[in-house]
Amino acid sequence: MDVLITGGCGFVGYALTKELLFRGYSVDVIDNLSIGREAKDVTLLGANFLSGDVRAMENIPVKKYKYIFHLAALSRIQPSFKQPRLTFTSNVEGTRQVVDYALKTNAKLIYAGSSSKHHNPELSPYAMSKHMGEEWIKMFKKCFFLNAEIVRFYNVYGPGELIHSDMAAVIGIFRSQVAKNQPLTIFGDGEQSRDFTHIDDIVDGLIRVAESEEKHEDAWELGTGISYTINRVVEMFGTEKVHLPDVAGNYRRTLRVNNDAIERLGWEPTDRLKEYIKSLYEENNS
Repeated sequence: MDVLITGGCGFVGYALTKELLFRGYSVDVIDNLSIGREAKDVTLLGANFLSGDVRAMENIPVKKYKYIFHLAALSRIQPSFKQPRLTFTSNVEGTRQVVDYALKTNAKLIYAGSSSKHHNPELSPYAMSKHMGEEWIKMFKKCFFLNAEIVRFYNVYGPGELIHSDMAAVIGIFRSQVAKNQPLTIFGDGEQSRDFTHIDDIVDGLIRVAESEEKHEDAWELGTGISYTINRVVEMFGTEKVHLPDVAGNYRRTLRVNNDAIERLGWEPTDRLKEYIKSLYEENNS
């Protein structure tokens, strides 16, 4: 079965590409290579790299796909303040074009939403862009019978995550600072907490959503259901820290809001954050 992945060279996209190929799917990848891996990384796995950009889907040949996983996005809150227009075109206009393409190909669309949905979308360009993407898809499901499911990610981490990049998430940022022998930076008091979800669980959840006939009236929530404070995460790294002034868009808490993926899809996330951080030190010392 043919599958299309937008953002297939990114952190989640690459891991998903690898697993789908292992399961026998034929995978095409769209990626403008602005963030993440190189084209050769996915072609060496066995995927077909189409190049391209979700803001120019008219350049992508129309092909019959079973599933389209739309993962391409500028996916961090703080960088979105520096590039609000780029965030809009990538995350909103790009999603609009992918929706149109999915209708043409009659594929099932799986959209990567965000846990920022549960906070005021006006707090950052990123949150607003992902909110608008969700609402556009929901409207097309109702008005144009688009076959689509929304999946919300919670603070994804694990092997392959961005480290030395402006788009790195908190675990990646901490890894970079440890590698440079720098103190770990905490914005605000550090008591803000996050639901950290391992990349393997995210990939498994995405595939379960795609292959299932279950329909969700809102979105499938992919989080462990456990929230750690940033101070606690720093303790897991066991190194020095420094507190900096808080920044805009820094939510106090993220936590999976329902168990639908677990109860209806048999998804079984595992809290492995502490073990993962420990493994990083063991790897460096080996």
